[in-house]
Amino acid sequence: MSSEDKEAQEDELLALASIYDEDEFRRAESVQGGETRISVDLPQNFSISVRGNQTDGLQNSNFECMVCFLPPVVLNFEFPEDYPSTSPPVFTLSSKWLSRAQLTALCKRLDNIWEENRGSVVLFAWMQFLKEETLAYLNIGSPYEAKICEQREERSRTNEEEASCGAAGAAAAAATQEEGLDARAVQDVDSLSSLIREILDFDLAQKEKCFNSKMYTCNICFSEKLGSECMYFLDCRHVHCRACLKDYFELQIKEGQVHCLKCPEPKCSSVATPGQVKELVEEQLFARYDRLLLQSSLDLMTDVVYCPRSWCQSPVMQEPSSTMGICPRCNYAFCTLCNKTYHGLSPCKVTADKLLDLREEYLEADELSKQFLEKRYGKRVIEKALEEMESQDWLEKNSKLCPSCATPIEKLDGCNKMTCTACRQYFCWICMRSLSRTNPYTHFQDPGSPCFNRYVYATERKCYLPIGLCLLGLAS
Repeated sequence: MSSEDKEAQEDELLALASIYDEDEFRRAESVQGGETRISVDLPQNFSISVRGNQTDGLQNSNFECMVCFLPPVVLNFEFPEDYPSTSPPVFTLSSKWLSRAQLTALCKRLDNIWEENRGSVVLFAWMQFLKEETLAYLNIGSPYEAKICEQREERSRTNEEEASCGAAGAAAAAATQEEGLDARAVQDVDSLSSLIREILDFDLAQKEKCFNSKMYTCNICFSEKLGSECMYFLDCRHVHCRACLKDYFELQIKEGQVHCLKCPEPKCSSVATPGQVKELVEEQLFARYDRLLLQSSLDLMTDVVYCPRSWCQSPVMQEPSSTMGICPRCNYAFCTLCNKTYHGLSPCKVTADKLLDLREEYLEADELSKQFLEKRYGKRVIEKALEEMESQDWLEKNSKLCPSCATPIEKLDGCNKMTCTACRQYFCWICMRSLSRTNPYTHFQDPGSPCFNRYVYATERKCYLPIGLCLLGLAS
């Protein structure tokens, strides 16, 4: 190895190490060479599709998604002793989403770039070409259909099959037909299902990496923070710092509002994922969040009820045609309508408090709901509730309660000194005060009383008559 070649090789490796980070360039330890991982530049709204079959485990389904990043094209290289003066680098080119035919076309193009720059270092030019011109050179557009092609199948593939596999256009077709597939071209993936997983995982990881390296303003505390200290909601992409979201989430969970873990931006309905909540809150709070979220989800299921025993409360699947529920945990058989012990076809028993609620519910219900309530509680129970409501309404309008025993008393006529039919207590109909048993009339003779001289109300005169006239029989 000449000193000029050795110095040029060393300078090129040092230059690449200074330009690219460790994820993009790694120098080999034992030989003059290394590995570069080139992320191909993608246009906006670029989508990739994979067509599956049963051998791939995708069961004839089609998969398509929009991505910002694709797994890198990997260039492994080693310098011969006479590089760059005479020989090019020895290399292999591998990819997960490019076929061997496409990689063969790229290998040929790298050879051509070397011929155009013979005698000069060429790795940086190779890497720039792979990064910036791969899609254009291979005539790849969106949506791009990725396929896995076996080597023996590609050797016998026709031009039409190559085009359907996303082959590289005229340059790739010529390379494949005339020279076969390049041994340096490697499609590094086992199956279509693993390809999908690789694509999605890499795209997500790169998006996270870009997010973590940028600065964002939290709209809660208005502080500038790195993306690594922030979190964004997946649907709306609104960004807030982790510290503020942690306090916000913990407060909502403590109050039991697990469905309120939404983006704090006004009028935004994006909801945090369980994974995001788990990242921020303490383990005990997340367990509470998980439990409440499950319970609220079960509550929305019309065929799920809960065991009425306070110490159990396990969810129970209800048969559509039956009102009986059997708890799988404690084996309690209960009526799913009234939560009491199962009573077969007999109507549900109604307590006095429930009767009040029942009549209100029945009066406000539509015809279908009324039929359901009659079937559940029995038509006679419903009628009784309505009758009691009518009686209660009449009593409230036409009677007053005895101040001693609370018996309803109706006043048809006569003076305002009343006698309770139940406990025989005297009381004033006007102010409802209990009166003296020995002389109840002093209440109406006391000038300090609000009922002074209001013993009898004369209907025809439309006025109260003095009690003295009433007692003397002169109030004619």
